[in-house]
Amino acid sequence: KKKVKISGRELASVPAQVFGLDQLQVLEMSPERESCLRYRMELLPQEISRLRNLTCLYVDSNNLKKIPAEIGTLSHLERLTLSNNSLSSLPPEMGALQRLHSLHLANNSLTELPAPLCQLRSLTFLDVSDNKIGTIPSSIRHLEKLETLLLLFNSLESLPEDVCLLRNLRTLWLGNNRLRSLPVTFGELLNLDWGYNYCSCNFEGNPLESPPPEVCSKGPEEIRDYFLSFRRA
Repeated sequence: KKKVKISGRELASVPAQVFGLDQLQVLEMSPERESCLRYRMELLPQEISRLRNLTCLYVDSNNLKKIPAEIGTLSHLERLTLSNNSLSSLPPEMGALQRLHSLHLANNSLTELPAPLCQLRSLTFLDVSDNKIGTIPSSIRHLEKLETLLLLFNSLESLPEDVCLLRNLRTLWLGNNRLRSLPVTFGELLNLDWGYNYCSCNFEGNPLESPPPEVCSKGPEEIRDYFLSFRRA
């Protein structure tokens, strides 16, 4: 088997037989399209390291409190979904997942953007919405391929200038944080849609008093209109 889906309201652990499927590529253990439903699994076992050919691991909406260091041995992993769990930290070994391009961490208990994530050079999608993140490390600049960064509903009071080096960003959601200002080079994120395409960027729910003039003087003309309409709203 190359794909296995395990489901059930009483799911509390990974059946031991799964770890004998050494050719397994996709393992799904999350409620499909039932966001109100949670499974009971609290621990992803160390034996996950036996699944060396795994490319996709879906464990959303469980009760995971810890991810084992052995996750770093899954060198073929490309997609990892850990949203809607109880994670407060991630193991540094995650920085070894150099093929990972999509990582979902929404609705956990993270208080900072874990440093290992900034080592994932192949990452194009990162969702850390609805956590308690208050700071973003300057090392985020290493995520050169990042196209989508979702940071809604956190506790951010500022953004480092290094965010403006993510020149491939096409989607940046910063709504419902505590931002009062933006980096002066923010307008250099030219791949963002500065019109009224809220699928591209938004700042709603932040106490932005007056974005610095440099933000409006650099970048496309639409950026000035965007902030003017934002202030009026």
